[in-house]
Amino acid sequence: MKIAVALIFALLLAFVWWHQFVALDEVPMQQREILQAYDYWQVENAAITLTEIDPGTFTFVYDSFDGAPVNGQISYPVQKSENYPVLIGISAMGRSYVRWWTDSFKDRPTVTQVNKIAELANRKGYVVVAIDARYHGERKDPERTLRSIMNDLHFFGDKKDYEAMIRDTVLDHRVLLDWISQQDNLDKDNIKVAGYSMGGQISLILASIDDRVTEVISIVPPYVDDKVALVAPKNFVSLLGKKPVLLITADNDENASAKENDFLYDLIPGSNKARIDFDGDHILPEGYTASLADRL
Repeated sequence: MKIAVALIFALLLAFVWWHQFVALDEVPMQQREILQAYDYWQVENAAITLTEIDPGTFTFVYDSFDGAPVNGQISYPVQKSENYPVLIGISAMGRSYVRWWTDSFKDRPTVTQVNKIAELANRKGYVVVAIDARYHGERKDPERTLRSIMNDLHFFGDKKDYEAMIRDTVLDHRVLLDWISQQDNLDKDNIKVAGYSMGGQISLILASIDDRVTEVISIVPPYVDDKVALVAPKNFVSLLGKKPVLLITADNDENASAKENDFLYDLIPGSNKARIDFDGDHILPEGYTASLADRL
């Protein structure tokens, strides 16, 4: 009994020490300082190497702002056009770009249902494009796993790699936008982004800082506070201006409370915004994608 009490006491002391000296504190940053971290030089002649895998569907690779290779996929609709609108899909944490084109990958179902969003967009004449985030899919680093990044963030108070993962993925998308904006057959005035969870977080940041994004659909983005201010959507959304924004939330989301979702939505400026709140948790109910039919 005494040993158990002593062990509990030791664990309590360890927790207090960790919380006092290691756990992250909220450290607000000026928006100007945050935005400086997302500066980059636009690529004037962005080059992508395309490989056709099916009629109208290509995998590709390009070099990002820092020379890192970026893998992705693009699919064209069956109906031909001289000027296609574009939907950029951004995946949830741990998910590859492949999820936008399949209902199952490596024997695991695409529970985010983003493949249905891509199908809907293609049917409506959109080109759909998606890339892997840093440390995801073909860009995984066996020496730096997602779990290790998140463990460092939550248990050791080291936010460096998590913030870099989100920021650099946003910048990877800005380079992708360079390429899109240079294609004669893609509509530069109709570029939407849609993202689920971490993808919703990245979508809001990207749409806030890059005027080439014309509309954003953010699906169950996690609520991120100023412990990692550099990648918290709440610090960006005031820049969305009059862009149409659809925020999709869940009333029992373990990654964003109802109050936090209300707070984020209220921060989005203007009247050209909408919100759909589903019953359930972070994995939205089957068929939620039908609510996007009028947005594409």
